[in-house]
Amino acid sequence: MKAVFLGTGTSQGVPIIACDCMVCKSSDFRDKRLRSSLLIQDENSTIVVDSGPDFREQMLRAELKKLDALLFTHAHRDHMAGLDDIRGFNFRMKKAVDVFCEPWVEKAIRKEFYYAFEEPKYPGVPEMNLNSIDENPFFAAGLNIQPIRVYHHKMPVLGFRFGEFAYITDANRIPEEEIEKLKGCRFLVLNALRRESHISHFTLNEALEIMERIQPERGFLTHISHQLGLQADLEKELPANVQLAYDGLEIEFKGA
Repeated sequence: MKAVFLGTGTSQGVPIIACDCMVCKSSDFRDKRLRSSLLIQDENSTIVVDSGPDFREQMLRAELKKLDALLFTHAHRDHMAGLDDIRGFNFRMKKAVDVFCEPWVEKAIRKEFYYAFEEPKYPGVPEMNLNSIDENPFFAAGLNIQPIRVYHHKMPVLGFRFGEFAYITDANRIPEEEIEKLKGCRFLVLNALRRESHISHFTLNEALEIMERIQPERGFLTHISHQLGLQADLEKELPANVQLAYDGLEIEFKGA
């Protein structure tokens, strides 16, 4: 199996509109970050985690021709706004896309994309099969997935573990019992927004502390803001087994 980082930026992406900082003006392709999203793929299945505002661009860049399942971590706009663009997959696959999310996220989808659920159905609206998930393992597109409960300030968010690979974004707290679900993973992805304290995201040091606890073979940082600094500078100060993820980075791993 492989994981591909479709986007590694925070809610505004990088570069940020109207910003002239050195990160936003960087010529290093690794410093150009679409909103956070992840592709999980094997020879039979294609799964995407979150469809933010850059979903269309990400799908075109990845040259995806099918989407077997779309998983949502939570209902913030930078993770959900691009859902309408599953229409291209509806047309090509001639069927609805399977969407997996918690009940409160489904409620937000039904409100935000109300036109997709109205009757009589308007031609060409996005078509999806909504599947309710919680903290229990589930199957999507034939893959066994373990949700990880984390908190984004007070908001419940789901991370996901796909065998050796675990992905957590938009979190600043992981309950102890959920830490146990992460142990033994070879590859761990955590959000690391910036160096300074934040109300709802891990800082760089907080993410590194969790990496130290879990001891993955390799750790990757995502949901990165321009405040964190240049990729080239940061990679010099990180532990040997941890790196900043960047858009397009691919990781091969074994599934559950």
